[in-house]
Amino acid sequence: MEHEPLEGSDRLLMTLALAAASFMVILDTSIANVSIPGISGDLAVSPSQGTWVITSFAVSNAIAVPLTGWLARRIGEVRLFSLSMLLFSIASLGCGLSNSMTMLIAFRVLQGAVAGPMMPLSQTLLLGIYPQEKRGMALAIWAMTTLVAPVTGPILGGWITDNLRWPWIFYINVPIGIVCTYLIWARLRERESRIVKLPIDTMGLVLLALGVGSLQVMLDKGGELDWFNSSTIVALAVVAVLCLTLLVAWELTEEHPVIDLSLFKRRNFTSAAIAVSLAYVIFFGTIVLLPLWLQTQMSYTPTWAGLVMAPTGLLAIVITPIIGRNMHRLDPRMLASFGFLVFAVTAFMRARFEPSADFVTLALPQLVQGIAVACFFVPLTSIALSGLPVQQIASASGLFNFLRILAGGVGTSVATTVWERREALHHAQLTEQITAYSPAASQYLSQLQANGSDPAASLAIIDRLIGGQAYSMATADMSWIAAWIFIALVPLLWLARPPFGSRAAAPAAE
Repeated sequence: MEHEPLEGSDRLLMTLALAAASFMVILDTSIANVSIPGISGDLAVSPSQGTWVITSFAVSNAIAVPLTGWLARRIGEVRLFSLSMLLFSIASLGCGLSNSMTMLIAFRVLQGAVAGPMMPLSQTLLLGIYPQEKRGMALAIWAMTTLVAPVTGPILGGWITDNLRWPWIFYINVPIGIVCTYLIWARLRERESRIVKLPIDTMGLVLLALGVGSLQVMLDKGGELDWFNSSTIVALAVVAVLCLTLLVAWELTEEHPVIDLSLFKRRNFTSAAIAVSLAYVIFFGTIVLLPLWLQTQMSYTPTWAGLVMAPTGLLAIVITPIIGRNMHRLDPRMLASFGFLVFAVTAFMRARFEPSADFVTLALPQLVQGIAVACFFVPLTSIALSGLPVQQIASASGLFNFLRILAGGVGTSVATTVWERREALHHAQLTEQITAYSPAASQYLSQLQANGSDPAASLAIIDRLIGGQAYSMATADMSWIAAWIFIALVPLLWLARPPFGSRAAAPAAE
């Protein structure tokens, strides 16, 4: 059954607790990225081994997220959320206390697994404490934490790495998690959802774990192992395709499936899920590539690279509540279309970056991108959840968030691989121009040697300059691709049909 919404200070307190919990989870998906060198050094492992700190969390999290609806029906939404948050705090403490890479990875696996249900359930519980006419605002509040945290993570992680020790990237979760657990359990346990003792879909669980786990490891390690030139990546791809294909076939015939694939019969859910997945592939590609380019080619520190990314959150924080308050008056397809077009504009701006670009030039597209961030996620979530009965919200939110998270992993892997290959192509093309018959090259070499550089050192300097220019050209290539993909996504949004949002009645599946 649907409970009455909360009012006044109760609603404010629960909103803050749920938002803090979801922010904490998303922060942990990116905060460790800039700390890998420090973690690897302290625990005496190679940087490539250190990346398992990221991979282990991502794999267990990706497996757990789509299980949210099934677990919530068996355990109860409030009980599952509170237990997950408490275990997340304990796992965070274990990560900080780890004195070996094995111990750290074990706690990161636990952390990722229990974090899985927290994101979709924070959305579900937040919608439940707001009246229907204000649920657009609830989605907006949730979206702000979802979209700002990935940008905040590298900044906070960079600052902690530069000024404290890496365990503090995990310790900061502990007090927040304990306080949020207490507040939410104390106030919302009387609003527990109906518990249904469903049979355990063992085959579905096994296929999900093997398929999603293999896919996530393949995405995380593909670039490092040279993709399909590696037998390991080929084996992971085969397992992923086989298990996920069998999973779909099994879940469509299973009476009590772990993933409710019947949601894809709904036109609005399907169009919104495809749109958000493709958008996140590009969005996360940008989030990963820009800091990488700044740190490897522009000599930015992790903290300053994070500051370049930070303006995205500024306008998003300002605009998202305005959109949330007016969602019932606006067509979410129009808003999301506008957001995608603004994303395209910012990508075109980044396509003009040069190695000599200053901080303001680099940060300006990020500031403008905040408009796009505010305009696409809340409307797409509203479209995806429109018309769903209350008992399906947790399942829909879990599946929607799973696709978003998986798309972020795909975007990261694809963007870095294509970026590096475009750099190699541009590097080779530029190097072809450096010959003994090139007046510009001969003149520059003469200047370097006149300043005391020997021939070998002079050529090394030119090679570094070529590398910097090649990476800039590769970054521009990726930006052009991103811009045109965002433009191409706009027609997809208009496959959805009204009514939208919380006011939509629950129609029969289309």
